[in-house]
Amino acid sequence: MTVSRTPRIVIIGAGAVGADTAYTLYLRERAPDIVLVDIDEQRARGEALDMQHGQALAGGARVRAGDYADCAGAAIVIITAGAAQKPGQSREALLERNGAIMASIVAAAERHMGPDTVLLIATNPVDTLAQIAARHAERPNSQVIGSGTVLDSARLRWGLGEVLGVDARHVHAHVIGEHGDSELVVWSHAQVAGAPLALPAAQREEIARATRDGAYEVIRAKGHTSYAIALSLDRICAAILNDDHAVLTVSTNLDGAYGVSDLYLSVPCVVGRAGVERVIEMALDGPERAALAHSASVLRARIDGIASGTPEADNAVSTSG
Repeated sequence: MTVSRTPRIVIIGAGAVGADTAYTLYLRERAPDIVLVDIDEQRARGEALDMQHGQALAGGARVRAGDYADCAGAAIVIITAGAAQKPGQSREALLERNGAIMASIVAAAERHMGPDTVLLIATNPVDTLAQIAARHAERPNSQVIGSGTVLDSARLRWGLGEVLGVDARHVHAHVIGEHGDSELVVWSHAQVAGAPLALPAAQREEIARATRDGAYEVIRAKGHTSYAIALSLDRICAAILNDDHAVLTVSTNLDGAYGVSDLYLSVPCVVGRAGVERVIEMALDGPERAALAHSASVLRARIDGIASGTPEADNAVSTSG
């Protein structure tokens, strides 16, 4: 498939996640034109100006404040906007409010986006909100991607690296399912240099718990997460822009893989210029298959239990933390 795009990335939501994502993309020069959009126009302008003041010390990318019209011709539109997750608040508690916000944002962005733009969702709970976004998007599901468990898998690899005394970049392990409490570590495929990990069950359980609860720990300490999710979004953007065909555990709509259909959840996917190119179906052991089925049932109940979402108003963008 031949896809032609202008080199622009639009980020809707100039809160902590959106701003740190813009900064990461800016430093790595992922696109020459990076646009921040937020209902708080002054906030977006201030964040962009603060980055641009350092341009002589950085690279050639430009960061600026804009509006939905800038989605026209963009390679990627990232949505980070939504109500912030508060200390002690579960991802599920955010759903009702953020579902309506997501529907509004997608409806407004779709008035301008071209047919080749990839829509990348980061707002939590990300699997469900990616599915809501897909309902309102005028593009194939393959072009509507949730950030999924890319961050969770990175947390897992970091944790394993700390335990094993190995560079996290050389640890190969995946978290799949929900980005949330029902996620699971695929221990049957975890390895370093091709060698399976021989860790006691209790240690595996502790590492999996620390991975799952990593966001809550950061939120308790500083009020929000932003840096690691920004790096995760940057990695997904790089895979799209460079047509990397990278294997990433993004959230996508499954069509029979893993015995799941018409549901967004996170599994290893090949990601390139056209979005999700294909799903890789890992050979799971019995307990892993059961855990993934449980995670899918949690997500299914959540998406079935809410309305499809009705756009509230044009430019309904809330700052995400």
